[in-house]
Amino acid sequence: MAPRGPMPAWWPQGESWPPKTGPAPRHYELHRFPIRVAILFAIVLHLIAVGLVALIRLVTWPLGIGPILGGSWPLSASVAIVAIAWLFVVAMRRVGTPLSDIVMAADRVAAGDLSVRLDEQGLPWLGSVARAFNSMTLRLERQQRDRRALMADIAHELRTPLSVIQGRVEGMLDGVYPRDEPQIRQVLEETRMLARLVEDLRTSASLDAGTLALQKETTDLDVLIEDTADAFTPEAERRHVRLDVHTGDLPLLTVDPFRIREVLSNLLSNALRYSPDGGVVRIEAQEQASAIVVRIIDQGPGISSQDLPRVFDRFYKETTSKGSGLGLAIAKSLVEAHGGTIAAESSAGGGTTIVCTLPKGSG
Repeated sequence: MAPRGPMPAWWPQGESWPPKTGPAPRHYELHRFPIRVAILFAIVLHLIAVGLVALIRLVTWPLGIGPILGGSWPLSASVAIVAIAWLFVVAMRRVGTPLSDIVMAADRVAAGDLSVRLDEQGLPWLGSVARAFNSMTLRLERQQRDRRALMADIAHELRTPLSVIQGRVEGMLDGVYPRDEPQIRQVLEETRMLARLVEDLRTSASLDAGTLALQKETTDLDVLIEDTADAFTPEAERRHVRLDVHTGDLPLLTVDPFRIREVLSNLLSNALRYSPDGGVVRIEAQEQASAIVVRIIDQGPGISSQDLPRVFDRFYKETTSKGSGLGLAIAKSLVEAHGGTIAAESSAGGGTTIVCTLPKGSG
């Protein structure tokens, strides 16, 4: 039985040490690769050196130089060969072993283990490779974690309207709820919310994949803002909220009007949702040196300093919100796709201002 000893640092966790009889694990073979290469090259180098010594002696002996070199020549050559071979083995250990660690780590990543990391040591270029590898696996691990969280959030958001629709329909069939127009309207409202959520998810997926093509054209931003505000006028009147629009004479922009309208609609919808009855939502747009700045100001409860940095995160919303938590995230992505910026200014109890900046050269 092979003597037991300390497990090498390169040996994967969960595999027995020493290795069992039979075919060696792939990790073990990968680690032995540089040693085998070093031995092979050392043997080849030794054979070349011996052949070279024999050739030199064969050429110099008829000239009378061979006897002068004497018997110490083969010994000296052998010592030099051994020294060269030893230096070669050392070099292989410094280069070959880290390379085999990289290959072994890549093999583990291919098998789905994204927690593997490399020691950023050794030669400078090997350290750079190790740092790049660790950065790659860190990003992959974060993306995998975000993807799992996204799937959980999607399932949660879809479950809510579906549960409401199912409960209402079952209640009407069982006679718990009357089969009248108000009940049907509530079911219709939930289906509309579900449709908006699916559309938001589709837009978000297209933005993440980089497949959302902007159909840019010369656009009058004054008219676009006025039309968007007019579309929300019935809702504002129902909530007893006044919409004030102040735009001025803005220059024409080359943007995707449908997507910019979507941004404005998301921002206005949020502003109306959080505005108190009798409040005011103000829309301002003004020209600056190199951009158009649009501000949407509400008189809602505001956002705390702890939550403010996360308002543009996907699926982030307050517990009392009935939205999907995607509106501001999509608005941010669409504005940035036009080369602009978006930010939130708020304080608890002081209302919220969303500042959207579109460069004049966005086309």
